[in-house]
Amino acid sequence: MKDIPRVEVKDKILLTIEEAAAYSGISATTIRGRLREGDYDFILKNGTKTMIKRRRFEKYLENVDAI
Repeated sequence: MKDIPRVEVKDKILLTIEEAAAYSGISATTIRGRLREGDYDFILKNGTKTMIKRRRFEKYLENVDAI
């Protein structure tokens, strides 16, 4: 079996909530709470798993002043 190459978070297209939290410095609890409150264009549902589109999430963070 071949080794699966390790991809840096900064190079991933989709992030888990935990990866997005570590990447952005915002707690996973805060991110989950925000996702429940609104309809964001950086969300992708994979079955029951919520994934975050990294580039759109970055653009969202660039345009907000408070979370």
